[in-house]
Amino acid sequence: MPGINEVATKGNLIRAKNSLALARQGYELMDRRRNILIRELMLHVSQASEIQGEIDSTFKKAYAALERANVEMGISNVEALAQTIPVENSVQIHSRSIMGTEIPLVRYDKADKARPTYAFYRTRDALDEARAAFEKVKYLSLELSQIEVTARRLAADIQKSQKRANALQNITIPRYQVLIRNMSNALEEKERDEFTRMKVIKARAGK
Repeated sequence: MPGINEVATKGNLIRAKNSLALARQGYELMDRRRNILIRELMLHVSQASEIQGEIDSTFKKAYAALERANVEMGISNVEALAQTIPVENSVQIHSRSIMGTEIPLVRYDKADKARPTYAFYRTRDALDEARAAFEKVKYLSLELSQIEVTARRLAADIQKSQKRANALQNITIPRYQVLIRNMSNALEEKERDEFTRMKVIKARAGK
C-alpha cells in the first residue's frame, strides 16, 4: 500500500484507518461530482437538440425567402446588397467552471445588428425576411457550438470521474480494508500472546 508501512503497529494502523477515511471521502466527492456533471450534460444535450431543430427550421425559412428575393430582385442585386453586410467580429470566448470542468462561454454583441445595411426602397420584403432569418441562424449557431463543446468536455470529465471513483471503490478502499483487518488481527494476536506471557511470568513469580 503506497505511503503506508504494512508492519502491524498501532501507529501504522491509525495511519491506515485515516487513509481509508480519506479514500472513502474521495469516492463520495468524486461520485457526487460525476452525478452533477451528468445532470449538466443531460441538460446541454436537451438544449442542443432544441436549438438544432430551431436552426433547421430557420434555415428553411431563410432559403425560401432568399429564393423569393432572387426572383423578385434578381440574383446580382441580392449579391450586391449582401456585400454590404459587415463581418461579424464581436464574438468573444470566455470560460466558466462547472465542478472544476472549464467550459466555454460565448459572448457577442447584437447591438445595431438588427438594422439592415441597405435602404428599404431598394429591396423587397423577402430580402428582409431572409436577412433576419440568416441573422437568427448565426446566433443560434454560436449558442449551439458553445453547448456542443461544453457537452464534449463534460462527457470527458464524467468518464475521468467514473474511472477515479471505480478505482477508489474497487481497488483502493478494499486494499485499505484488508490492510486494516490484517493489522488489527496481528495486533490482537500480539496482545493475546503478551497477556499469556504475563500470566506465565506472574505464575512463576508466585511460586
